[in-house]
Amino acid sequence: MLFARNLEVMTRSGMQLLQGLELIRKQTKSKAFGIILDNVIADVKNGHFLSVGLERYKSVFGDFFINLIRVGESSGTLSENLGYLAEELKKKDELQKKVRGALVYPAFILVATLGITGILTFFIFPKILPVLTSIKVELPITTKIFIAISNLLFDYGLYIFGILVILVVIFFLLLKIQEFRFKWNVFLLKIPAISEMIKTVNIINFSRTLGLLLKAGIKIVEALEITASTLVNPIYRKEVRIISEGVKKGDPMSKHLLERSDLFSPIFTQMVTVGENTGKLDESILFLSDFYESELDETTRSLSSFLEPILLLIMGLIVAFVALAIITPIYKITQTIGR
Repeated sequence: MLFARNLEVMTRSGMQLLQGLELIRKQTKSKAFGIILDNVIADVKNGHFLSVGLERYKSVFGDFFINLIRVGESSGTLSENLGYLAEELKKKDELQKKVRGALVYPAFILVATLGITGILTFFIFPKILPVLTSIKVELPITTKIFIAISNLLFDYGLYIFGILVILVVIFFLLLKIQEFRFKWNVFLLKIPAISEMIKTVNIINFSRTLGLLLKAGIKIVEALEITASTLVNPIYRKEVRIISEGVKKGDPMSKHLLERSDLFSPIFTQMVTVGENTGKLDESILFLSDFYESELDETTRSLSSFLEPILLLIMGLIVAFVALAIITPIYKITQTIGR
């Protein structure tokens, strides 16, 4: 993002591309990115286009970045396209932060609950347990359950933790298998609480990337293929490639969007139809990206409002159960001693 923004400012001010690249290289602190820039600068010095040098590092820059640079070089709009790239990368970064922000509170509640329960289970309860077992008092059911759980964790805690770690590792390895990852994403789209957020995020990424590529002058079929390669979600990647094949045959985008109303909302399809009919598809799609980003803001706020009381209730029940398991027998003992 900073590379695109700095190079845009330099080229827009009239500075030569090579001079701009060398100046950015001097200011770069990252050793890895510095090596990349050294090789790109060497390519430009040898008479190659900037896009050719960047293409050697496709895994770093990606098809979207490289193609916008290539179009900018061929059309004489390099500085404008660099500006589009910088703005797009900034918005993608903000989008990721919004999604992560929505998950921060649930994660905090989970950690707090586990922390409080762990302190009571492993530090407080073991000191009280010998007293409870030494006095002949009928223990309440909550205490018996808690003793059983506590014994299980003390005897087999490391094994349970090891099994959980292995299961997590296996799950992430399975996610690298394309078929499993596809089915996992299908499952996530069936969960009401998060499916809308997943759809909105993917529609934003799809519409913004496609809109910028069309605005930069890239033909729609090529733009759709590039957009598909930038999407992380395999379901939407597959759908965009199907749309690309349909457009190659002469079908409008909206035809396939209508068939997949479960993935693309009616508003999205209607705006694409309007854009196709008026010849301003890039403007319509870019408007949609802004519209759905505001929708995502509302969704994340609603999700937080929905999850907050539920998580607090779960946390309260767990802590209350542990507290009752410890306090109730102590109260019974004090009553027995009083008699």
